[in-house]
Amino acid sequence: MELALAVAIGVLTAVAVYLMLRARSFDVILGLTFLSYATNLLIFAGGRPVAGKAPIIVDGVPTDLAHYTDPLPQALVLTAIVISFAMTAVSIVLAMRSRADNGGDHVDAHDTAPEPEARTDPRGSGK
Repeated sequence: MELALAVAIGVLTAVAVYLMLRARSFDVILGLTFLSYATNLLIFAGGRPVAGKAPIIVDGVPTDLAHYTDPLPQALVLTAIVISFAMTAVSIVLAMRSRADNGGDHVDAHDTAPEPEARTDPRGSGK
């Protein structure tokens, strides 16, 4: 299980870095979302996930750590999921507004604006 989590974290991080280096705003937002997924998996994997073990203390079960899983990483991941969902929604709204205002979704600062079309004289003189 640890190997599967490590591979998933690595793949998600690699995809996130690739998408964040793109010049489109939607790709950057998607990359940040994948990076938050990878971070959530990393926190969850650090909490010693054990299948079939409860994160709460119940009567009749010894209170040593062999019979329980740590509830703190699960709570942190649950909170991070809610926060990342809200931040993704806000980022998408900002990207849509930026696209509407600027006419494009490039986030590269070196992109130049399109050249305005040459205006002709309305009287027909051509100057």
